[in-house]
Amino acid sequence: MKGVDLYARVRRAVYVEGMSQRGAARHFGIDPRTVAKMMRYSVPPGYRRCRPPARPKLDPFTGIIDQILDDDASMPTKQRHTAKRTFERLRDEHGYRGGYTTVKDYVRVRRRQKREVFVPLSHPAGRGQADFGEAVALISGVAQKVHVFVMDLPHSDAGFVKAYPAETTEAFLDGHVSAFGFFGGVPRSILYDNTKLAVVRILGDGKRQRTRAFSELTSHYLFEDRFGRPGKGNDKGKVENLVGYARRNYLVPLPRAATFEELNAQLEALCRRRFDDRLRGHDATIGTRLAADQAAFLDLPAVPYAPCEKRPGRVSSLSLVRYRSNDYSVPTAYGHREVMIRGYVDRVEIVCGSEQIACHRRSYAREDFVFDPLHYLALLEQKPGALDQAAPLAGWQLPDGFGVLRRLLEARLGKSGKREFVQVLRLLEVFPLEVVTAAVGAALARGAIGFDAVKHLVLCRIERRPPRLDLTSYPYLPRAEVRTTSPGAYLSLLAGRAA
Repeated sequence: MKGVDLYARVRRAVYVEGMSQRGAARHFGIDPRTVAKMMRYSVPPGYRRCRPPARPKLDPFTGIIDQILDDDASMPTKQRHTAKRTFERLRDEHGYRGGYTTVKDYVRVRRRQKREVFVPLSHPAGRGQADFGEAVALISGVAQKVHVFVMDLPHSDAGFVKAYPAETTEAFLDGHVSAFGFFGGVPRSILYDNTKLAVVRILGDGKRQRTRAFSELTSHYLFEDRFGRPGKGNDKGKVENLVGYARRNYLVPLPRAATFEELNAQLEALCRRRFDDRLRGHDATIGTRLAADQAAFLDLPAVPYAPCEKRPGRVSSLSLVRYRSNDYSVPTAYGHREVMIRGYVDRVEIVCGSEQIACHRRSYAREDFVFDPLHYLALLEQKPGALDQAAPLAGWQLPDGFGVLRRLLEARLGKSGKREFVQVLRLLEVFPLEVVTAAVGAALARGAIGFDAVKHLVLCRIERRPPRLDLTSYPYLPRAEVRTTSPGAYLSLLAGRAA
């Protein structure tokens, strides 16, 4: 401000008061050449350098600095050279004898020149962007990492968020199916980064070789897939921003839920609530602008895509099939058979031919065994001796009546009693647990301890007819002969103690 004021005073002294330029220079104590410049410009023109500054000590080393900065472009952000580290390398490795400030100024200018400049983009209606992010949530009271699938519609800024235990193919597929259902249609095109869930590799001409699962998804819903430049997250800046928004607003403080289903219900409600927001630069709410996206969408197919990963497998000699480091059981009749594994977010299905032979909850542990005890009962009927040590039955929580029935059967029949107990358990292969439990309780009440009796009672309950049991055929315990004891026997015992 002081300089501008002096500028005006000098010009007034020359042009208004009639002072000569040389006299004004003496009066104000400034260089005559400066006064001459003041006369040429009505306002200060600002500092303008006519030629680059001379850097005699640094100039021989600028090529080395440029190479260091170019090499940094391919390094992790947190492992790139600082200006100080660049100076140290010039000094220690290349014999530079100049100052640090000169190096710092050069590095600052070169980095500013390398910063990318972006073109403002328009976003037609009916387009989408998708990505994954990470956060932490409390599931059943335990803090754990969750992987958040996010789909954003840049035209309306409407977004969909869903959490998963892991960033897997099936989560990627399920996220799309869920998002399409949430929006009520399919975006005409969706922009991605080069995630391995969708891209096997980038070919020499820039084209992508897609994964089989992703190709099936695009074939089912008919949307166009587009991919950003490798390492350029700003190409899909809208969804990147939504990931951050969801993490800051939907997941702070840490959300609490008993299950992932409950957590995702909370997230969906928050996504719908955001429809009422009016963002800066827009007169209409997100929900109002969403109508334009929906009008441009592709129609949903009549049947949604099955969001699962498909893998071939082989049943082991232990009737187990391995999927993602965990083992899942199948009925023993399918041992050593070729099968198809369908991995969903929440379950694992195993198919042999056209028949689904097993369905288990999905385990996200490692080296876990997921058994269905019913799968091993047919083999245990043939090998009842293995009943006590059968791992698939360990931890199988059955009503108390089953334990009582087993003890009575083994007391009555020994080893054959184990086989007959397994036969009772095999009724669970066909009939509901509550029906078989009630039949076991009725058999115990009648003293009809045997598989045939339990089976008869089960069928009577199913057919709603009264039972007709010959109880003489079902002795509670083996017959025992009970004799009376004479009083003289007690006297002999007393006499022996006195001696």
